[in-house]
Amino acid sequence: MDNVSCIRDASSPLAVRPSVSVVIPALNEEKNLPHVAARMPFDVDEIVFVNGRSMDNTAAVARELWPGAVHIDQTRTGKGNALACGFAAASGDIIVMLDADGSTDPAEIPSYVGALIAGADFAKGSRFIQGGGSEDITRFRRLGNKALNGLVNLLFGTKYTDLCYGYNAFWRRCLDSMQLPSIAGECAQWGDGFEIETLINVRVADSKLNVIEVCSHEYSRIHGISNLNAVSDGLRVLSTIGSEFRNRRVTRSSVPAGHARLQAVQPPDAGDLAFVRGA
Repeated sequence: MDNVSCIRDASSPLAVRPSVSVVIPALNEEKNLPHVAARMPFDVDEIVFVNGRSMDNTAAVARELWPGAVHIDQTRTGKGNALACGFAAASGDIIVMLDADGSTDPAEIPSYVGALIAGADFAKGSRFIQGGGSEDITRFRRLGNKALNGLVNLLFGTKYTDLCYGYNAFWRRCLDSMQLPSIAGECAQWGDGFEIETLINVRVADSKLNVIEVCSHEYSRIHGISNLNAVSDGLRVLSTIGSEFRNRRVTRSSVPAGHARLQAVQPPDAGDLAFVRGA
């Protein structure tokens, strides 16, 4: 399949287009990578490919498909650690989080870039707003996502529609607000697993960064079996929500009255985008 989109179409209002890095964590995805590469916009500035100690030919296939990419190995295990390693290696003004199994469509990247250029700090993919959809989510996972989503909205005052979807993009400056676990060392840290997406979503919203939801269509995994476990990973997400809420209360109780927090900028109307949190 040919490349189907280009990022410059999303950035015409700017005299100089911001550079875009796409971070792709992968574990045993050799058969899926060609499908991902075929849908990648041709004008992506940088691909950061993070190999998660794959036992197949994932690393070799990735180097063949993207010889000019940044190829690294993650320092520990888990999707969270892989993403953190990729973010640290990325050099673009904008960082995009993309799955390697073909479920997230690289052709949607211009929509995420467009949302950021329109004024968002963080572009959050959603399968559940108009224009979005999923071929992969089960009824059980949908119910779990809805419950966890509602809990975060209640506790943090957000308006997320799809908490547990990992297709997101953001300006590099947002990394400071995420406060991700250090990639140094071999000992596992909280945030190394699938809970990373919830941790990021909660922290960017609680930092009052401007979050916009972008409609996204999730496709079924093309080859192989997902590493996601709906029950155990759902419990990790629930634990993450609880710990972030407790930490939030402690932090806010120690902040002097009138202390300024990060300010959000209201973006203009950006088409198929939904506001999640403003100033």
